[in-house]
Amino acid sequence: MEGLVIKNTGSWYVVHTDEGADVKCKVKGNFRLKGIRTTNPVAVGDKVTITVNPDGNAYITAIQPRENYIIRRASNLSKESHIIAANVDRAFLVVTLAHPVTSTTFIDRFLASAEAYRIPVTIVINKTDLLTGADEREYCEAVVYLYRSIGYDVIEVSAKTGAGIDDLRLRMTGKVSLLSGNSGVGKSTIINDLLPELDLRTAAISDIHDTGMHTTTFSEMFPLPEGGWVIDTPGIKGFGTIDFDRHEIAHFFPEIFKISHDCRYGDCTHTHEPGCAVLEALADHRIAESRYNSYLSILDDTNPDKYRKPF
Repeated sequence: MEGLVIKNTGSWYVVHTDEGADVKCKVKGNFRLKGIRTTNPVAVGDKVTITVNPDGNAYITAIQPRENYIIRRASNLSKESHIIAANVDRAFLVVTLAHPVTSTTFIDRFLASAEAYRIPVTIVINKTDLLTGADEREYCEAVVYLYRSIGYDVIEVSAKTGAGIDDLRLRMTGKVSLLSGNSGVGKSTIINDLLPELDLRTAAISDIHDTGMHTTTFSEMFPLPEGGWVIDTPGIKGFGTIDFDRHEIAHFFPEIFKISHDCRYGDCTHTHEPGCAVLEALADHRIAESRYNSYLSILDDTNPDKYRKPF
């Protein structure tokens, strides 16, 4: 039977078959031995073939070719990767600018990985009801302006009040949408707004660390009444990139890539070379320093000893 992986607990999967049944499956033992260096060889969103044995046990025996997927390093000390989701039409990166604050480095690393795997992204700024001070509102406006000026879709929502949720729902209709972000940014609350009947568990933010507590412990996708699917994923603390060629990293920062065409050298790393148009644009504030520093942080992932920062 053919079907769609709609839930992954790490030890077993739920496959929604083309016949409309939800089948609990495991992965065949030898399936993990085919050179797939990921913590999860099968991901939510994968289209798979399953076999049901006479004893009633079901197994995933093949994965159909993926249209795309988004991947992160499993941990800072690991050489393995973790596939967050596969066959995604659009990723919705949920961020908060207060309680907790999502770092721009995290945002940029996610965006770069999505660019690398050709997944369009909408940045969803949640908890806008908490941005009551003038400084907080000014910072929010600056973040919105920065990413929109690069070309990213940005929407502001409040899962608590419902503001902006209809705009989010419209963007998701008929699509396979991934919802991702740090713990505590309100992904589960947003899904509860979209699908109230689910009543997903949510938790308060830690007062000590101002960080979220994990309430989603595995990836799962839910059908939307308007058509399409939304994938809920566990909150992630960091976004380690993997398998990036250091000479291609600039390609995943649209504004840096566009300006890099004017660099003197074709293999310019935009760190110290003479005639570097990117460094000139940085000095002229045509490239945001936060974005450039995020670029350097990913460059650092590939080989930290072969470049030096210009400041």
